[in-house]
Amino acid sequence: MTATFKTLDELDLTNKRVLLRADLNVPVADGKVSDATRIERLVPTIREIVKHDGKAILLSHFGRPKGKVDPEFSLEQVCAAIANETGHPVGFVATDWNDVSAAKQAIDDAPAGSVLVLENTRFHPGEEANNPELAQRMASLGDVYVNDAFSAAHRAHASTEALAHLLPAAAGTAMQAELEALEAGPGKPKKPVIAIVGGAKVSSKIDLLENLVTKVDGLVIGGGMANTFLHARGHGVGKSLAEKDSAETALRIMDKADKASCAIILPIDAVVARHFKADAPTRLYGVDAIDPDGMILDIGPSSVERIKGAIDEAHTIVWNGPMGAFEMNPFDAGTVAIAKYAAERTHAGKLISVAGGGDTVAALAHAGVKDAFTYVSTAGGAFPRMDGRQAPAGCRSAEEVRPDCTSERSHQP
Repeated sequence: MTATFKTLDELDLTNKRVLLRADLNVPVADGKVSDATRIERLVPTIREIVKHDGKAILLSHFGRPKGKVDPEFSLEQVCAAIANETGHPVGFVATDWNDVSAAKQAIDDAPAGSVLVLENTRFHPGEEANNPELAQRMASLGDVYVNDAFSAAHRAHASTEALAHLLPAAAGTAMQAELEALEAGPGKPKKPVIAIVGGAKVSSKIDLLENLVTKVDGLVIGGGMANTFLHARGHGVGKSLAEKDSAETALRIMDKADKASCAIILPIDAVVARHFKADAPTRLYGVDAIDPDGMILDIGPSSVERIKGAIDEAHTIVWNGPMGAFEMNPFDAGTVAIAKYAAERTHAGKLISVAGGGDTVAALAHAGVKDAFTYVSTAGGAFPRMDGRQAPAGCRSAEEVRPDCTSERSHQP
């Protein structure tokens, strides 16, 4: 299956107002962007627009203002980071999404080659409702549309779906790289394939897990969701994060995996603490003897070695989610060890490694190997489902994937 989509070089950008759907939903601490990965990925597209004297007009959501204007979620606070990454002045347009006439005037008054950021698209309830009238107002601000927000492309929102049908549209360079990576990695993977899935909750990744077990040869489960699977298997997990009411779901997924000849790889030992805080005293337990007053916060060394063994047997790994509470020492050890090992195998030419999701990107950066994987996607909910394509809405056929096609279900970030 070959994905077909228009690319940036197929659009006439010269002196055009280019509505660039970006994902500026980046972490901000004390008024400053703490991880600019998603902004870094936008730089080539912005520079290409500016090079042709086009006006790069950035559209994005930020946080969850729930359809109301909330200064806490204003995109003005990310403009300095965009300017820093692009080396280009960035203007902010205080946009009223009910009446865009003032924004239109500001865009028209800006000189050719300007970079402008419009206000948070979620300040209007029509954004998440994929409201056609809001999309029409957005379209009036531009001449062409470029989607470079792969991490938001699975949502049928006004700025990602409806707008794309109203103007000549194409994928930006980051979107193009993501779609091409789907073909080279998860889309048509070289077998055997191992998926590594972590994170807090089984309930947030049920569809992903059920799909993966039919597509991969082994599924490594870590993080808080591993506790749910351990509980379902009859192991005590103490006071660990676990969705005990999802035990039947976990059992169903394991049964489906067994029928599909997909090995489920769960932790066999764990790092346990009685307090959820950095540098808390820890003990190592086998999963059959967890301290009833303790919390599982990382996988143990035997589990790490077991996962390394699975990686040794794989030609491709797809990673989404950390193995433990990697943000805190010493609970980052398992995630870091696996990340470095996968990077080593990749460097040696023995592994194709594809990773995605916000926490995963942060974990790989923490391990110092973000640039050592075959491909690292900034996508969260849009991360590939191992079927070679996203689930597009509005596409003419299952074989066609366009940047104006998004999944029919909307997931909050």
